[in-house]
Amino acid sequence: MPKADNKSSKSVKSRAPQPQLRIIGGQWRGRKLSFPLIDGLRPTGDRIRETLFNWLTPDVHGARVLDLFAGSGALGLEALSRGAESCLLIEKHPQAAAQLVAHLKTLSSDKDTNRGRVSTQDGMTLLEQGNKDQPYNLVFIDPPFAADLWQKIADGLNQGNWLAPDAWIYVETPKDSTWSPPANWSLYRDKQAGQIRYRLFIFEMS
Repeated sequence: MPKADNKSSKSVKSRAPQPQLRIIGGQWRGRKLSFPLIDGLRPTGDRIRETLFNWLTPDVHGARVLDLFAGSGALGLEALSRGAESCLLIEKHPQAAAQLVAHLKTLSSDKDTNRGRVSTQDGMTLLEQGNKDQPYNLVFIDPPFAADLWQKIADGLNQGNWLAPDAWIYVETPKDSTWSPPANWSLYRDKQAGQIRYRLFIFEMS
């Protein structure tokens, strides 16, 4: 009998498909974007995003946006789709950052090229250095839950010229997370979805 072909007899392991997120509104509405399987990378769900951007309308249009722990880009890309002037997406994981760069290249026309920018710097390190550019009108805070960084992030944002007057600050946490928002963060909305608590604050200049 002829010997079996080793190559054909080997089982070919199919790669698991990358998970996807869907942009809900704006110029890229309905576009599906893949993101890598990385521990701690947890995109904000569709329903939460829809609620959040309903709260923010029409203040997203023309806003300068900072997405501190961008991950899949669900929040920052949604903001750009809805007309944000610019968005700086901070993501230190090389694979996730590379995917964000690819998405921006795919989604953006020539005139949109500079609206979205990805930085691989660590978010906390960035905050400690301070902001030498214009302050931001909208900031997303959704770090890996296991890192428990909310207090450090909130305290860091309150310094270093990060927040414009009346800036919006979105914070996503586990429902039982305990941290203290700065006194000049005025709570605007507070909701819970399953095990997730999400809040929107307004920054009040002291």
